[in-house]
Amino acid sequence: MPVRLRKFVGTILIIVLVVTYALVATTVASALLGASPWWVHLLYFFFSGLLWILPAMLVIKWMEKPV
Repeated sequence: MPVRLRKFVGTILIIVLVVTYALVATTVASALLGASPWWVHLLYFFFSGLLWILPAMLVIKWMEKPV
């Protein structure tokens, strides 16, 4: 696959990943954390805010792979 096409596909994948992940993380938070204390919310959003980076790193690594 040419580099330009791989970067285009990777960019689309990252956008879809971020939007889907944000919707799922927010839905889980609203369903499970409604009556939790503030520090549980803080921990949840801290870790869920960092967790999307792992699959995004894999996509970026794939995008930068030599031909």
